[in-house]
Amino acid sequence: MRVTDEQIAAMSLQERRELILRLAPVPAGVLPARRMLERIRRWRLALMLLCVAALIPWTIYLSVTLPNRYEARNWVATWVGFDIVLTIMLLLTAIFGYRRRQLLFPTAFASGVLLLCDAWFDVLTSHPGADLWQAVISAVVIELPLAFVLIAGPLRLLRYVAIRNGLVDPGLRIWRMPIPLPELWPDRKEGL
Repeated sequence: MRVTDEQIAAMSLQERRELILRLAPVPAGVLPARRMLERIRRWRLALMLLCVAALIPWTIYLSVTLPNRYEARNWVATWVGFDIVLTIMLLLTAIFGYRRRQLLFPTAFASGVLLLCDAWFDVLTSHPGADLWQAVISAVVIELPLAFVLIAGPLRLLRYVAIRNGLVDPGLRIWRMPIPLPELWPDRKEGL
């Protein structure tokens, strides 16, 4: 049976989505069983909630007990090491972007987060005066805009790929977008 471009164009969005899902291969053995995936998901969610629960009192404790001034050891190694990690992540992002590889998504996102951290620590650890102004200007002009591009760009591309492959509705916002693996949730129609 042959389906023409005209027949596809005449289909509704739902009919196209159903056709795409029927034609998309479901690779055997690539994903763990649905039950195992649900167990992994529950454990990871529990781990994240446990971390949040532990970090709240820890953060309060630190805010009360840490001194306002502290002489840091390994200051140069800390900052140089951080910048080496940031450089590697930016280089990997450039390589994966150039080669159009899906590893662009995590490396770009991680690079953006590292830039946010870099701006935060640069501003907060700078001495008042010229040092602080340089950190603020660097954060506002370079680090924060680049972080936005590195985080928002791949998220937008990820959404576009899911829409392009008929896995989510075009009007669905990214924070509502489900993981586009419909074979794992055949009873669920949200976003599909």
